[in-house]
Formats: sequence, structure tokens, C-alpha cells
Amino acid sequence: MTNISQTNISQTNISQRIEAILYLKGQPMTIDEIVTVSECDRGAIEDGLVDLIADYAHRDSALEIIETDEGFGLRLKSGFTDLVQKMIPTDLGRGALRTLAAIALHNPMSQADLIQLRGSSAYLQVQELVDRGFIQKHRDGRSFYLEITNKFHQYFEIDDLSKLA
Repeated sequence: MTNISQTNISQTNISQRIEAILYLKGQPMTIDEIVTVSECDRGAIEDGLVDLIADYAHRDSALEIIETDEGFGLRLKSGFTDLVQKMIPTDLGRGALRTLAAIALHNPMSQADLIQLRGSSAYLQVQELVDRGFIQKHRDGRSFYLEITNKFHQYFEIDDLSKLA
């Protein structure tokens, strides 16, 4: 039986769906992981990835699709590292900042939901963010809840996160 979402998604939309998934995940994903999240069949995902890679290769874009040992990812082209240095605090890595952004946007957020969104590397990033005072970690039964702190608001000079959403 064919999944209804597969029959209603054109190849262009599959490429856009893959692009959105890679952007949201923020780290490389295998084809199988993309298939699971997208609810599309493997052949459609493989074709969509080929189309997306070709599209980015011909775009005048700051982003690119890359293939690593861990899978496919969306990243900023290396020619823009000067902007990264200006825009991102040097003491926090890009992964930790993405994890912090996810927590801030979902504040508060369960650690389980964060790990599902960002992957297992977020465990280390959470500890780094707790150590630096940007988030607090509270136990609720068997799980943890994460929330941003006053230091986050002071450091990033953001008083009201609802204005960003």
C-alpha cells in the first residue's frame, strides 16, 4: 500500500522537503534517516538528493549540500567563514549554538525532544550550555527539561523570544 503523502508530493517538493529536513537537523543524515522523516520512499529520496545537489551546484548560493561519512548535510560554503567568525561567539561552536537556538525556540523543552530533533551529539552540547550558564536542566520524573537562563537573555540581548518566532 502506497503512503498517501508519497502520492501527493512531486519530485520538486521532495527536494524541498529534503532541504527542509537537512536544514532543521543541522547535521548530516543518512538516506535511511531522511526516508524515515520524510515518509517518502528511498528511490524518491535518492532522486530528490541528486536534484537538490545539482540545484545547489548551479545556484549562486551561500549554502551547499555535502556528502560525508555520516550522510548528507546542508552547510555554509567555506568562503563565508569570515561571517561565521563575526556572527557567532567564538567560544560556542555552531552545533552548540543550534542546540541553544532549538531550546530557546521551544523553551522549555524536554531533553528527549531535543535529542530527537538534534541527534545524540546534543547530549554533549547540553552539558556545555549548562556549564556556561545559558540553560538550566531540571529533572521531571525520569526525564530532564531544559530552559534558557537570564544569562542567555543578557548575552544575546534578547528580551522577548516571541518576537523572533
